[in-house]
Amino acid sequence: MIEKAAVSGADEIVIDLEDAVAVDAKESARATVLMALDELDWGATAVAVRVNAPGTPWCHADLAALAAGSRALGSIVVPKVESAGDLAFVDRLLDGAEAAAGRSAKLRVQALVETAAGLGRAQEIGQSSPRLDALILGYADLAASLGRSPAGAADRAAWNPAREAVLTAARAHGLQAIDGPSLTVAVDDVFTADTASARALGWDGRWAIHPRQVPALLAAFTPTAEELTWARRVVDALAKAAAEGARGAVAVDGQMIDEAVRRAAVRVLARAGEEVLA
Repeated sequence: MIEKAAVSGADEIVIDLEDAVAVDAKESARATVLMALDELDWGATAVAVRVNAPGTPWCHADLAALAAGSRALGSIVVPKVESAGDLAFVDRLLDGAEAAAGRSAKLRVQALVETAAGLGRAQEIGQSSPRLDALILGYADLAASLGRSPAGAADRAAWNPAREAVLTAARAHGLQAIDGPSLTVAVDDVFTADTASARALGWDGRWAIHPRQVPALLAAFTPTAEELTWARRVVDALAKAAAEGARGAVAVDGQMIDEAVRRAAVRVLARAGEEVLA
């Protein structure tokens, strides 16, 4: 499965040591992941590992082993983050493990918000670690934490308050906002509608739980040629106005644009890997 993931075409592969691994297989799974990180050709694909949650008997061992392992690993996904203290624990352990291993590049961290406590402290979590790159919303565990049935996790309308809370926390602290996956492996009308909704709300991407979902997600979150043309015109028009000493709003194609529109345009370009100087 890890070998298939490596060639799936996804922007990032998240290898799971948590929910996908039975309690009596934690040690062997960790060894398998370390071997895969060393031996597989990951190309330009970003690689992350979801460790076991803080407070479990395996989290510290996962972190120490990964910090000492392959440089192919770029990020740790921490599940069930409920407070700034959870990420402070991760930071301290990684600091020591990286120093012991002589690892100069610090591992980055992504936080899964998937409990009622974590959702209530999303803003606190979003500003709690200099390693933090992203907040991810986890529907299945959050459904259990809130007392909703697993089937209810598919009802996206009911999740809009949670989605807004995590998205807002991510944006407030300069983090990526990643929507959780569909709980089915299908690429059907529900999946397509949910994905379109996530993009429209402003999420940067979405997790897939099956390789067949990857092309649909890439298509949904990659800016179209028309969107890129618009974004470049906005950025160029405001840059030209600033160079000429103009301030405030300018017109592009009959529409008034200002710095708020520019920020939206820059985000579109960033999705396509284009950097814009401030």
